[in-house]
Amino acid sequence: MGRILILANDAGGLYKFRKELIQELVKKYEVYISLPNGTFIPKLIELGCTYIETPISRRGTNPVTDLILLLKYINIVKYVKPDVVLTYTIKPNAYGGIACQVAKRPYIANITGLGTADENKGLLQKITLLLYKKALKKAECVFFQNNENRQFFIDNRIVTGKNRLIPGSGVNLEEFHLLDYPSDDIIHFLFVARVMKEKGIDQYLDAAKVIKKKYPNTMFHVIGYCEENYKDQLKNAEENGIIKYHGLQSDVCKFYKISHCTIHPTYYPEGMSNVLLESCACGRPIITTNRTGCREIVEDGVNGYIVEQKNSQDLIEKIENFIKLDYEAKKKMGLAGRKKVECEFDRKIVVEAYMNEVEKTIGGN
Repeated sequence: MGRILILANDAGGLYKFRKELIQELVKKYEVYISLPNGTFIPKLIELGCTYIETPISRRGTNPVTDLILLLKYINIVKYVKPDVVLTYTIKPNAYGGIACQVAKRPYIANITGLGTADENKGLLQKITLLLYKKALKKAECVFFQNNENRQFFIDNRIVTGKNRLIPGSGVNLEEFHLLDYPSDDIIHFLFVARVMKEKGIDQYLDAAKVIKKKYPNTMFHVIGYCEENYKDQLKNAEENGIIKYHGLQSDVCKFYKISHCTIHPTYYPEGMSNVLLESCACGRPIITTNRTGCREIVEDGVNGYIVEQKNSQDLIEKIENFIKLDYEAKKKMGLAGRKKVECEFDRKIVVEAYMNEVEKTIGGN
């Protein structure tokens, strides 16, 4: 039986967005996972994975910490002796790729978005891109989640070998099934994301304040982990009846059930927005920004609306446009979103692409 090693930075993300792939892999291979400890580790072990605890400073830029991670990866790859290594997110891609080259093991990388380090020009970007160039040099295949990221890597000659475009992480259409559209006595809007500036929380709060005053039959919900600098702001907005904050939730479907529309005003460098894919799968219209990783999922006026980044006024206008639609038109938008993800973003497409590349890689070695 062959061996697969997966390097990632978060147990929750690996389980929520890759469990279907892992389920397929464990049928044929021994699967090892290397990532920091977290609440989803037992679930990953239940799927049949062997767990190797690997602390990662996800946002840290300390070169000593990163060197320790690289050395740790080299030891893990040499210990496991995998037939192929799968890497996700910036640090596992960069240091995992270099570790595989040192240990002479084949690997497949997934670019899950550029991240702020790559998007903001400067020294950090230069270092990150140099690392990527070195790390991806000998990859068997590099998966990209959107065409803009792919073109950026090709234009900058970071990736010169085999690469493939996949529809993000895809969405499990059975888990996120079509939900009945709620009656619109009160119109519920959802913000589902880490509460941070780049996810557009300021624009959402601006819009909620204006819309709530003009349309009292609206409710604005916020779901997600709140960064320290927004805690007082959210508390104040909730006390003033502008929003309802629910914190981090393990089951978002119960909120999709009551919602009429998901608002995702992000300007974070997304790979492909899972929140938007899940919302569409549940039959919910979406309002999101005109940026890669979001615009691919929305057809303006068909399954939702596109707004300009960092533009609160544009967001207010699009929310008003949505509110003014009659019930059947809102429902029709949601159904159009479901149809779109069924055709273009089924997670089975992603699993099939991975299994294809894994089998080719193992078969060719």
